[in-house]
Amino acid sequence: MHSTLIVARMRPESAADVAGLFAEFDRTDMPHRMGTARRELFSYRGLYFHLQDFESEDGGERIEAAKTEPAFVGISTDLKAHIEAYDPDTWRSPADAMAQRFYHWSAR
Repeated sequence: MHSTLIVARMRPESAADVAGLFAEFDRTDMPHRMGTARRELFSYRGLYFHLQDFESEDGGERIEAAKTEPAFVGISTDLKAHIEAYDPDTWRSPADAMAQRFYHWSAR
């Protein structure tokens, strides 16, 4: 399994709207096509954390392939009203918002 963690800024009052957008998106076939096994959204003091687990190591490649799909483009556009880059000066793509794992432990 492969995980990514996206860090951004979100107004706390947007949490319900963002959750609703993802609930709608996750009812489509897009999560399966991207290899998403689990998605969790967190907020803390104006920060947004998007944890996504993938069925295999090719999750990043599958997301890249999905970027032009209408459902992916749609949710990306809708999220712009609620979420902004953590560092707008350096953000060029979602990869620029991904936290780098520096430790991992698992009982499995």
